[in-house]
Amino acid sequence: MEVDQNEQNENGNVDILSKEIESWKDFSYALRKEDAPLFSKMFSEYGRNKDYIRAAVCKGQNYSAESLFILLVVQQQKMINELISKVSKCENLQNE
Repeated sequence: MEVDQNEQNENGNVDILSKEIESWKDFSYALRKEDAPLFSKMFSEYGRNKDYIRAAVCKGQNYSAESLFILLVVQQQKMINELISKVSKCENLQNE
């Protein structure tokens, strides 16, 4: 059975990110007990997100760690922005 080029790229992309995530798996043992599950959950979520998979491999295998770190920073910034928005809405409601 022949695999089309897009499917090959997608599978290769998943492999690059999966390998990078797998290489960090043992790091969770160095974390505090309560932080390890969060670390594992965070990385497993990135490994399943197709947008993150595409973004993480845009630079190729040699930059997979850097791409993963950028994804972490972007995700954190998104959460910060959401929290700021929620706090602003609460402050506006209190001022009314």
